[in-house]
Amino acid sequence: MGDSGEGLIDADSRIQERMEELERERKKQHGKTVRDPEKVRAYESLKLAWKELQAQLAATTNDRRRTQLNQAIAEVDKRIAEASAALDS
Repeated sequence: MGDSGEGLIDADSRIQERMEELERERKKQHGKTVRDPEKVRAYESLKLAWKELQAQLAATTNDRRRTQLNQAIAEVDKRIAEASAALDS
């Protein structure tokens, strides 16, 4: 009975080692660090807002509205830079 128990422990150990090896290979293949999904979502949302503001700016002829949009784009640019820095850290 003792020999079969040792065999199970050895098999379990080999399985665990193989799982760890596969995990290392998976991380190596991806080469990317895992990012905070909330930060990625915020960054993507800012990029989308920037594109929308650019489209509005191209379509508007009112000088006051163009000034507002340029200010908004500058603010979004600043936030994009901050979000990008947060993703890289």
